[in-house]
Amino acid sequence: MHPSSQVTFPPPPPPPPQPSLGLSSEPPYRHHVHRRGLLQRLRPPARAAGVDDTKAGVKGLVDSGVTSIPAIFHHRPDTLPQDDDVSSIVDDAAVPVIDLAAPREEVVRLVRAAAETGGFFQVVNHGVPSSAMAAMLAAVRGFNEEPVETKRPYYTRDTSKTKARFYSNLDLFQSEAACWRDTVFLDMAPEPPTPEELPEKMRGATFEFTGAVMKLAASVFELLSESLGLAGDHLAKMGCGESLKVACNYYPPCPEPHLTLGNTRHTDPTFLTVLLQDGVGGLQLVSNGRLKSVEHRVLASTGTARISVAAFVDVGEGRSVRRFGPIPELVTSPDGGNPPMYRSVTIEEFIGHFYKKGSERRPRLDYFKLE
Repeated sequence: MHPSSQVTFPPPPPPPPQPSLGLSSEPPYRHHVHRRGLLQRLRPPARAAGVDDTKAGVKGLVDSGVTSIPAIFHHRPDTLPQDDDVSSIVDDAAVPVIDLAAPREEVVRLVRAAAETGGFFQVVNHGVPSSAMAAMLAAVRGFNEEPVETKRPYYTRDTSKTKARFYSNLDLFQSEAACWRDTVFLDMAPEPPTPEELPEKMRGATFEFTGAVMKLAASVFELLSESLGLAGDHLAKMGCGESLKVACNYYPPCPEPHLTLGNTRHTDPTFLTVLLQDGVGGLQLVSNGRLKSVEHRVLASTGTARISVAAFVDVGEGRSVRRFGPIPELVTSPDGGNPPMYRSVTIEEFIGHFYKKGSERRPRLDYFKLE
């Protein structure tokens, strides 16, 4: 079964906040967890449209001087962090750090262990220049902190219009409560945007950073392939690294962080996620086929705005016809000791199910299990 992973770069000690980059490993099929209930029934679509029509995002609310957050951002208490959730906050010392410059066999062993147990690991000596990471974070911050008149032309939910889209909450009209977050979403591969399609403040940094991330992703796919006992190019031949989409997230300071979230509990529905984040913190690992997925969420805070850049590496062309499932080399016949547990599925089918069932806590893989 094909893995999906999330990699992160370790953050340097503050101050000042500096970037970190990381990876998380997920199973061949992926699931995304949201929770839906009474709040969704109480929140009319008009309220969501009212937020969307301003095209100013959450940052626009902050700039207007709000001292309490609108009801649309209120999450049910049982979805918010509790006092006993402290142990789930990411502890950099507890997340495996893998030196990609170490001997190959050692790196493969560490990647296998991290992918099979926690599903999230940090990498060093990864080849992505520190200057490129810092420039990318600065570019995201720079765009989001520009006047709304500068950002408004990029605000759209129409994926057919442009490869660079600014919006607040992709699922604003479907989720039970909005999150305290704005996003610039970029379609970078297989067909990259022109520089003119990107916001001016993001043009210089984005192409250098994403080019380096694609090279890193190719290396990680090789390591994951070898960790499964396969040839190093196996996952690449499956098309796992053809597409790159980048979510540049901006989490403004929140006047009432105890009522909302920066992002709800979820796993990423992609083969590999490379996560770049600043030193502000706020990411939580909530919970944890052969390779694990890591469920995570983002907390709101009253302090400095938080920046993260999630690079989603996935299948490119043929998402509606190419089928993915248990890797034949890793399974046996139904009567053998390791029969396939899941049916094959197209990426389009999986993503459609992902959004349709996005509010349920049941793992998405369960829907594709063989009887």
